[in-house]
Amino acid sequence: MKRTPSPQITRHGQINTQNSNPQNGYLGNKNQRKPHVLKAFARKVSKVLSFISCKGEPNSSTLENDVHHHGIEKDFAASEDTSSKSSSRNKFINSPEYMKALSGEKPKRVSYTIEEIIKGTANFSTANKIGEGGFGIVYRAKLKDGSFVAVKRVKKKNLNDRTSSTEFRNEILTLAKIEHLNLVKLFGFLEQRDEHLIIVEYVGNGTLQEHLDGMCGKGLEIGERLDIAIDVAHAITYLHTYTDPPIIHRDIKASNILVTEKLRAKVADFGIARLAPEDPGATHISTEVKGTAGYLDPEYLMTQQLTEKSDVYSFGVLLVELITGRQPIDLKRPVNERITIKWALKKLKEGDAIMTMDQRLRRNPASIMVVEKVLKLARQCLAPSRQDRPLMKKCVETLWRIRKDYNEKCVNSAASAFANSANVVEGDARKKRHNYFGIEDSESYRFRSA
Repeated sequence: MKRTPSPQITRHGQINTQNSNPQNGYLGNKNQRKPHVLKAFARKVSKVLSFISCKGEPNSSTLENDVHHHGIEKDFAASEDTSSKSSSRNKFINSPEYMKALSGEKPKRVSYTIEEIIKGTANFSTANKIGEGGFGIVYRAKLKDGSFVAVKRVKKKNLNDRTSSTEFRNEILTLAKIEHLNLVKLFGFLEQRDEHLIIVEYVGNGTLQEHLDGMCGKGLEIGERLDIAIDVAHAITYLHTYTDPPIIHRDIKASNILVTEKLRAKVADFGIARLAPEDPGATHISTEVKGTAGYLDPEYLMTQQLTEKSDVYSFGVLLVELITGRQPIDLKRPVNERITIKWALKKLKEGDAIMTMDQRLRRNPASIMVVEKVLKLARQCLAPSRQDRPLMKKCVETLWRIRKDYNEKCVNSAASAFANSANVVEGDARKKRHNYFGIEDSESYRFRSA
């Protein structure tokens, strides 16, 4: 049976049924409509509208000051990173929160005021500063209910910059489209002439780069690093495969990977993310090169043709960084070791993968096995031609197999160590009995006692 389109909720909350069949559409035939059906529909629409507007329609002073809160109240104009085919409001309506509203489950309403954010960050105190980039500074904010959020504040010098304005809107629109365990969640945003803020999930255990540099935590073991690699691979796979259209992050790097208290990973910072081409025949996006030195896909750098495989290359760099504990470019090293991926892959080719291991990692058969297999996967991701690089989904599958092998090897090693320990204890006990009684074994002792 042909499905008829549902009525659309317009920008101002009006219901548009022009595209619905008046005879058998969502509302049914006019003569057949029942009062309780209309009342139920009215209640559902009321819930949806109250959820979307959060605080109702902005008043004239709000519009004059150009202030916008999470809701999403403003349909951003199409930028170089977004399509004008669908507004941010339409994307928000299709979110899980909207579906909860339709099903009668009351969604969590989140709204913020500049006063609450200023109070929560202690007026953007340096004591609450948790990160900084060229685009903005990230602060920790404590809300009135005691919970914490992260607030990304665009630097004052960038407020009137067109590029920064584009990144601000792009990050909001991208985060509004995604929902994944290994991606930071968007909670809200606030925009006015002198403040541009993005409020996201707070992850309070530092970045992966801080952990690898020894600035945070007690040092990551090889199993924990493997888990983080899998988390990041899952996140990128979701962006490439399960969003419509696919999203290219374009800045996968250790400082954009947040580490949770349980030492798992969440990918952040979508300021320069791009939507993949919707045309199935298109193979790339021609765009200005953006990214971070050391992580940039060289083919993208030369051709300015962006594809999902550019994220795969950056992920390969990240894998090498996880194994070596070194940043992609380290000028303090000897000349032949300054470009970490070249040095590490050369050692792998020579059969000396163990030499690339971070000095803080314990060396045992299980960890050495992980190092060799992860570097081999990194070598595939770092192929000069994008056609030779694996899909992120394939990377996830490979990493899962590596973790399975690692866990099995650890269990076998533990069992072997336990058996050896038991033999040593038994041998020590016999030796003590022999020394104490001057006899060979317990049988002799029982005979003598009798």
